[in-house]
Amino acid sequence: MERDRRGNAEAFPQAPSQQEWEAMSVEEREQVVASLPGEVTWDEMAMPEGDRHLQAKVSALDVLRGHFNRHRRHKLYLGAELPVYYPDERRFAPDLLAVRDVERHERDKWVVSAEGKGLDWVMEVHVGGDRKKDAEYNVRRYARLGIPEYFIYDRKKERLVAYRLPESGPRKYEAIPLVRGRYRSEQLGLDLQVEEGRLRFWAGRRPLLESDERIAGLKREARQLRRRAAEEARRVAEEARRREAAERQLAKLRTELKRLRTRGA
Repeated sequence: MERDRRGNAEAFPQAPSQQEWEAMSVEEREQVVASLPGEVTWDEMAMPEGDRHLQAKVSALDVLRGHFNRHRRHKLYLGAELPVYYPDERRFAPDLLAVRDVERHERDKWVVSAEGKGLDWVMEVHVGGDRKKDAEYNVRRYARLGIPEYFIYDRKKERLVAYRLPESGPRKYEAIPLVRGRYRSEQLGLDLQVEEGRLRFWAGRRPLLESDERIAGLKREARQLRRRAAEEARRVAEEARRREAAERQLAKLRTELKRLRTRGA
């Protein structure tokens, strides 16, 4: 049985309150962060939901990391199933998360007080199990924690739901409107939609491709380049043959002209 930081049985580890954190020394804070587990227990996790759940997370993380790695000016940390510790709150591990304006180094947990900020974007992938957890409980909890945007990708129904906190007023999510079939994430600077059974991210008018799509695209480009190279080689060879034929013809004409001049003399 796990005990929390106060020694209470049947409780999960959690970070101290912000007031307690601020009263600690640097060494005490380091000890607290080190003591917080980098994993969650089976009692806290949802039951495994199979390949469709896993593949949706892996694909989305792959697409986002590929995009933001190519645009290094955007300092955005991306994680999946990372234990998150808000002050004096029960920990949780969302399917996908993003935090803006922080370093991208690897982490095994996110401690809000230590990092200096909370999450900016969360996405949960739903395939089966308890739908209320993602669609009701998390909607209330993530809003209360002040997470600016929350997306739910229902893989089973191929549907996307998106929420955003208003700039002022109570911490209660508002639905992000659907514009031309897409939801805008201000935190990511991207648009999202479900397209032909695939969660698609858009940067303006450009779709962000998954690794398999990028590989397939590179293979097509390579085939096209090989084709153009072969066509260019054939063109050059044909031009060389025509030039050689023209030079032979010119040589014959010069020979015939010389013969006629000699005869005329």
